[in-house]
Amino acid sequence: MTNKLADIGLIGLAVMGENLVLNMESKGYTVAVFNRTVEKVDKFMNGCGTGKNFIGAKSIEELCASLERPRKVMLLVKAGKPVDDFIDMVIPYLEEGDIIIDGGNSHYPDTVRRTKYVESKGLLYIGTGVSGGEEGALLGPSMMPGGSTEAWPHVKEIFQAVAAKVEDGAPCCDWVGEDGAGHFVKMVHNGIEYGDMQIITEAYQLMKELLGMNADEMHEVFKQWNEEELDSYLIEITRDILGYKDEDGEPLVEKILDTAGQKGTGKWTGISALDLGIPLTLIGESVFARCLSAQKDLRVEASKVISGPAPKFEGDKQQFVNDLKMALYGAKIISYAQGYNLMMEAAKEYNWNLNYGGIALMWRGGCIIRSVFLKDIKNAFDKNTELPNLLLDPFFKEKVEATQEGWRRVCATALANGIPVPALTSALCYFDGFRSERLPANLLQAQRDYFGAHTYERVDKPRGEFFHTNWTGRGGDTASTTYTV
Repeated sequence: MTNKLADIGLIGLAVMGENLVLNMESKGYTVAVFNRTVEKVDKFMNGCGTGKNFIGAKSIEELCASLERPRKVMLLVKAGKPVDDFIDMVIPYLEEGDIIIDGGNSHYPDTVRRTKYVESKGLLYIGTGVSGGEEGALLGPSMMPGGSTEAWPHVKEIFQAVAAKVEDGAPCCDWVGEDGAGHFVKMVHNGIEYGDMQIITEAYQLMKELLGMNADEMHEVFKQWNEEELDSYLIEITRDILGYKDEDGEPLVEKILDTAGQKGTGKWTGISALDLGIPLTLIGESVFARCLSAQKDLRVEASKVISGPAPKFEGDKQQFVNDLKMALYGAKIISYAQGYNLMMEAAKEYNWNLNYGGIALMWRGGCIIRSVFLKDIKNAFDKNTELPNLLLDPFFKEKVEATQEGWRRVCATALANGIPVPALTSALCYFDGFRSERLPANLLQAQRDYFGAHTYERVDKPRGEFFHTNWTGRGGDTASTTYTV
């Protein structure tokens, strides 16, 4: 243990907090630690913190007194009220210019509110997304900080030192933007994570139920995919999961109950997309797929009384596996395109100055959605900082077009055989909708004008000029106001 003041303090010695402070200490920083259950501090100091540069604090006052100015106090506690409670407990022991950091999975509107509140006290605030789980926290997470811009120079060195690094040594951490921007980007990251996980499970179900493949065969497929275009953390761990055997030698994955849990970040992403009017279809379907999986008892009951086609595959299995790879790749591109579209709209709505290429760099290592093609997303935004949609970048346009033949075969085959693929099909429908010059919304607007006098624009008149028709001859000429998301 050291006698000097600590570089940073951390409140919350659960799995993420403990691993993150071990990471910080290993990079040469002295860290003060505190936990509401003080026994955890003693256990840590007498356990994995023994003989290292940690200061164990028995109170928040003691923690704050042990910090270099400007003091940096990081909270890794449960999102919601506990964060607000700890902010109010810490504030009395801080001075002007000191920094409070929330490293949990907070909802971005809370971070917007907390930034204003903490700044009103003469202090600075950072809300940072931290991705990578237990292993990432210890070995190098992806970090997405936002909040009080003046705070960044004071934490930049520590954050970038502990963050994951990519091949050229660049850290997977940079300043995201004002107030809630960091937690918004982390929320979108988690939404994309939901989508990636769902499309992988749909591929697994098709291999298992339609092709009749066993876990070892699927393990080999995912192993191969992880060395090709789909190289990513989630493909890698799926490979490992499918190869893992229970004590009786059988695949453990097949003994796990098919009801998915969720902590809310995917739902937040979908709600935000609805609020901002962005078609985040793949992520939305992924959230709903988890909800449907949770209705296990109802599904079991339905399976006994409702029938559909029995899966029967008569084609070339290897070709279908290749098509599956294309379907996953195409849907993955759509997921990122939709996620970036959402971030762009949020930046306009909240006046954030987001660095889209930098965000791709932050996601290239340490995080759950790290993927080989994130470098291509960074290149796309480096070439065109005003790129309105990832699908309009030449690289991604070419790649997604190349996937569609196999992707369409997969979706058609799945639907014909009664195997649900909600994320793969919704992503394909978005692709087809996005590339359509004309959609049937003209009929929809006619319907709205018919029953509610909501008006419509005409193709032969300037945009912004609205018309109402008395469709039945019985209505009047009064039109309703129009509402646009």
